[in-house]
Amino acid sequence: MNRSVIYALLAAALFGASTPMAKLLVGEMPPIMLAGLLYLGSGVGLGVARLLRDRRWQPAGLSPAEWPWLLGAMFFGGVLGPVALLYGLVHTSGATASLLLNLEAVLTAALAWLAFKENADRRIVLGMLAIVAGGVVLSWPAADVGQGTWLGPLAISAACLCWAIDNNLTRHVSASDALFIAGSKGLVAGGVNTLLALALGMTLPALSQGIPAMALGLLGYGVSLVLFVLALRGLGAARTGAYFSTAPFIGAAVALLLLDESTSLSFWAAAALMAVGVWLHLSEQHAHQHTHADLLHAHSHRHDEHHQHEHGAGWAGEEPHSHRHRHLPISHSHRHFPDIHHRHEH
Repeated sequence: MNRSVIYALLAAALFGASTPMAKLLVGEMPPIMLAGLLYLGSGVGLGVARLLRDRRWQPAGLSPAEWPWLLGAMFFGGVLGPVALLYGLVHTSGATASLLLNLEAVLTAALAWLAFKENADRRIVLGMLAIVAGGVVLSWPAADVGQGTWLGPLAISAACLCWAIDNNLTRHVSASDALFIAGSKGLVAGGVNTLLALALGMTLPALSQGIPAMALGLLGYGVSLVLFVLALRGLGAARTGAYFSTAPFIGAAVALLLLDESTSLSFWAAAALMAVGVWLHLSEQHAHQHTHADLLHAHSHRHDEHHQHEHGAGWAGEEPHSHRHRHLPISHSHRHFPDIHHRHEH
């Protein structure tokens, strides 16, 4: 199995499992404050992990052309998205919101295919539809779409669009340090939500409540986002988004264990649909003659067929290694995904 597929599924597993675990905390503090602490736990925890890994503060390593992509992702995914979701939840039932959140995978794929010209084979389209259909089936039985006004669903749909834009913008910087990308987005989203909660008159919770929330955020939002970025690097936005949309099923499965909830026919129907979708993606065979344009970037790599370059006298021969390197134009044919080396037109 492609390693990036494993990253995407692990990201979905961590994020999906964090939802029922957050339900155990939501009664102890307001939802907006909890959201802020979850994201802050992600940002602070990943920042500390990066310092320990590098043993000192290291520059981000982003090129001037990459900063607009990351800043745009932070703005849409860390600022606009959470605010739109919170506004929507005030005017929408939880079940309806759960149903509408399946739009994120659809909008992510649509933007990747239409705006960013990412490849969309028939099996990938059918697989994405099967996975999203599984999410719809999972949340449909309890949905009461008629509750509330149209403003709530519209706001949640807007939040999904913001996160879809975030996913596609992050794809353009996914070759860079995943810890920095995920940590920065966590600090921005956490800061916005926490300041919003304080502005609304809420107070910070006690350490006995805040620390578990931040620890959950580190795993369910931080580590999950690092894995998501690594998956974007190897799969592209549409395929990563489709695998990640299995998170509702994983969350429901964890809820069965933690919250002693019962299964239903819809649960197993959703499991079957998502399994079919994942199988369609895993069995994809995309190969054709393609040309790699001249490219200069930096990421962890080995000297494979796409990395044939020389090093200076100081290189000790370690593999893998990371440095800025140039790819010379080459034409060949092999099986590939729309990863950071295969973002060509079809």
